[in-house]
Amino acid sequence: MIDVVALGEVMLRFDPGEGRIRTARSFQVWEGGGEYNVVRGLRRCFGLRAAVVTALADNAVGRLVEDLILQGGVGTSMIRWVPDDGIGRTARNGLNFVERGYGIRGATGVSDRAHTAVSQLRKGDVDWDNVFSGGARWFHTGGIFAGLSDSTLDVADEAMAAARRHGVTVSYDPNYRPSLWAGRGGADAAHEADLRLARQADVVVGALGLAGTHPGQVRIGADEAADALAEVAGLLPEVRVLATTLREVPSAGVNDWSSAGWSAETGFVTGPRMPGLQVLDRIGSGDAFAAGLIHGLLGDTGLERALAYGTAHGALVMTTPGDVSMASLAEVEALIAGGSAHVRR
Repeated sequence: MIDVVALGEVMLRFDPGEGRIRTARSFQVWEGGGEYNVVRGLRRCFGLRAAVVTALADNAVGRLVEDLILQGGVGTSMIRWVPDDGIGRTARNGLNFVERGYGIRGATGVSDRAHTAVSQLRKGDVDWDNVFSGGARWFHTGGIFAGLSDSTLDVADEAMAAARRHGVTVSYDPNYRPSLWAGRGGADAAHEADLRLARQADVVVGALGLAGTHPGQVRIGADEAADALAEVAGLLPEVRVLATTLREVPSAGVNDWSSAGWSAETGFVTGPRMPGLQVLDRIGSGDAFAAGLIHGLLGDTGLERALAYGTAHGALVMTTPGDVSMASLAEVEALIAGGSAHVRR
């Protein structure tokens, strides 16, 4: 029995620690991927049974990704294995080099993900009726997977339609990455794809990415979030919940962190504010927010409490290296209750 299923790419993340990618002599390796990080957090922090639908080239690198996924407790039975041709001519596995940034130097990512096995997934490759017939309650995907290729956009559309057909709650995160759309229509094409897919979602995380005529057109502050979410709600008449993180970045190591949401029942709601949050590694914090939010919504806690789970989980993920959550539910709930950083013994 699986509670939550994600569709997305899982890459190896190469982390130079406190150093720079361009001068590194060693890297720590993690696994990561926007959609996968969400169900990884739901599994390890919130205890839900999770699985990921993806594709990997069947070589030692792909098997390392699988091993890391297994360590995270996420089911691997839905991975589509593609034969390895020895040099990655026809299919390969994605690599993602990320340095964390410090002070005035922001985090930097260099992805090496073209021609990956997952980018070549096509409609009909996955038996979605079989995926969703096992009792899954939630399905999550996003714009990173949809942006990998023209065919993955169709696969995301196919999967979301199947999930809705089986009565599974669907969430979508636009998560715009300019590098994925370069030479393929850019931000305008990404916006069109996001709107097409978000109209099939019950919950949209990162909803401010749909405001304006294309992603990144306008920078939206906390005092503008209510109007922006109302604008997005007008574009998505069937959506039940919109949610977003709110972040100001005085420096790479200090962020002002909060969240906001909207539903037809509650109207505009804000999450807890965490000004001056100390950040070790911000990568994956938005995905951790999504995981906490989904945990709350699945538990019928109400939108305000769900935002609190997401905000606290995202904050804790920024205190540890890597893309994925190392937080516990007890830590999340203690932070929501106003817990401090005093030593606990």
